[in-house]
This record gives sequence, structure tokens and C-alpha cells, in this order.
Amino acid sequence: MNRQPHVAVIGAGAFGGWTALYLRRQGARVTLLDAWGPGNARASSGGETRVIRATYGPRAVYTRMAARALDLWKEHDRRWRTQLYRGIGVLWLVETDDAYERAALPILRDAKVAVAELTGAEVARRFPQIAGDGIRWAIFERDGGYLLARRACAAVLDGFRAEGGEYRQLAVHQPPAPRGGELTGVPLSDGTTLTADRFVFACGPWLGALFPDVIGERVRPTRQEVFFFGTPPGDRRYTEDAMPVWAHHGARFMYGIPGNEWRGFKVADDTRGPVFDPTHGERVATPEGVRTVRAYVGERFPGLKDAPLLEARVCQYEDSPDEHLIIDRHPAAANVWLVGGGSGHGFKHGPAVGELVARLVLTGEVPDAQFRLSRFTR
Repeated sequence: MNRQPHVAVIGAGAFGGWTALYLRRQGARVTLLDAWGPGNARASSGGETRVIRATYGPRAVYTRMAARALDLWKEHDRRWRTQLYRGIGVLWLVETDDAYERAALPILRDAKVAVAELTGAEVARRFPQIAGDGIRWAIFERDGGYLLARRACAAVLDGFRAEGGEYRQLAVHQPPAPRGGELTGVPLSDGTTLTADRFVFACGPWLGALFPDVIGERVRPTRQEVFFFGTPPGDRRYTEDAMPVWAHHGARFMYGIPGNEWRGFKVADDTRGPVFDPTHGERVATPEGVRTVRAYVGERFPGLKDAPLLEARVCQYEDSPDEHLIIDRHPAAANVWLVGGGSGHGFKHGPAVGELVARLVLTGEVPDAQFRLSRFTR
């Protein structure tokens, strides 16, 4: 009567790894799978760094989730005696259209997120390395910053194993086939079948391919480019000692992270790229992407106008149509949960999502309406 449920979690990225860890802490027997390993080069949770911020315009659910996730990131830094969270702040640069930031302010304050409003003149005075042309004001999130992404995925796996979880580096060989209202097992790439009482699929950009009828194009992988520029020798103006993470809602939504474990000045264009195959796609930056970002850097960070491009990386977002997360049961299998649709903003929420999904899986609670699949059929 007291047998622990056996839960299989497929995908060891930000959502799957944290879900497996919290399921284990709640007493479940957990088997965690990943085809290439946590934070691998194909994964949306790969790469060195990710922004953690709580500004989400009018979408209060994510501000609250980010605030909870920040507490959990800090807690695990202490628990694991590491530093995955770097609290250097996040600066939101605002030009003419400020509806997003204005909508965010009361929600941030209600969630007890430490923020300050800065005038354009204050931004120019505090951060002279940023050209102030067109910047009217800014939000400064004091506790925002960045996370060490790949390292965090590995740390979660280490923590999961230390607490008795089982990890296997295998792929689900073909789309799962529920029968009679439930799923009993999934075929794996080594020819075996993994059976379990309950299943959580947190497969990032592969979720649509594994569930073509239920998810399909509701999770759409897009090709995204990230660039690292070299700063002048000994010039600390563009390091995390002198400036925060920044996000700029201008003609395009650009963002960046200084420092990045000494890899360079990271800059990325949030504009959605073309549909991308995360398994077979070539991960080489395009000349057009380099030109766009280099032009922006030269305009907004004049001291880096002729900075060399040190490295470029191609990753992917996995967008849902409304950019909300997907956290829901499979409609034909009550013991299967589908978790995905990170839409480029999911990584920071990892521990809060894991905590939430573990509770839903073990208690049978109903997820927030904003995360349910039924929203796509209304």
C-alpha cells in the first residue's frame, strides 16, 4: 500500500532535471533519461549562461514564478556549496514604447521584487559605457542577473543522483503509444523498454516530434544565434564588475550578459529565427546575424565598435503559440505529463517548474489554466 510510485522523466534539461529532483525528494522512485546528457550542445538548456529576471510585462504568473525560482536558485547554491546564480542585476532599457515595462512595475512590486526606476540621465551617469541615445528610462532589477546554464544542469543531475535517483543516457526510440487511457512503457534506443507508473516528458524542442498529434507544432523550435565579442585588454567597463545584464526593447529586442566566465561580451537578438531541426541542424552563425548584432553593439556600446567576434553559438527556442509554458496531462493518458514550451524564457524557472510539476504528478492537482493544452482549442 505504501509502495513508492516509479516515475520516468524524459529529458534532463532545466525542466526535466529539476522535476526529477523534486519527485525524488517527495519519495518517488525516479528514472531520469536524456539522449545526450544534461546541458548538451543540442539542448535548449545548453550553453554557458542564461538571464534570470522577473520583468514580464502584464504576465504576472511568470513574475511570481521567477521570484520563487530565484529563492530556489539561492537555496541550492548554499545547499550544494556552489555559485550557479550571479546576482549582478538586470537593466531594462526603455525607449518610446514602454507599455511592457509600465505593466510590469506594479506586478514586480506586488511580488516583492527589488526594483528601481532610473531616468535616462541616471542610466547615462551610472553606466557611461552604454550610449544613452533614445533611452528615456529604465527598470533596474537588483536581484536579477544570470545563471550558469550547462553547469547548473550538471549540478542538478549530481544532486539527483546523490539523493538516490537513477540516470540513464538513452533516447526514447519512437513516439509513445498510450493504450486504454494510460502509458505502460516506452521503447529505448538500446532496444529495451522502460516501464513506470507515471511519465513526465520534458523534451524541449523534441516534444512535438514525440507527440505529433497532441503537441506537434504547438512546440516550434526556432534557430537562435548568440555572439561573444572581445573587450579591449584590461578594460573592465564591459565586465560584470562594472555593469549588469541588460535588455533593450528598441527596434529589435536585444539582450546581453557581460563577463560570461571570461568568454566575452555576450549579445543576442531575441527575434525568432527560422524553424530548426535540433538533432541534425548545422549550428553555424549566419553572416546576416553577425552584421545585425555587430551594428547594434557599435551603436549602443561605442567602446566595442570594432570589437572582434570571439565566438558564436547557435541554439534554439521552443516556442508555444502564445509563449506560455505547457504543463498538462496527456489527454489520452492520465499517467503522462507533458512539460515544455520554454519559448526562450524557461531556463530561469527550472527549479520552480520542477517543484510545481512534482506536486502535480504526485497529487493529481490541476495545473494553472494558462499552462493547459485546452487553451489551444478554445
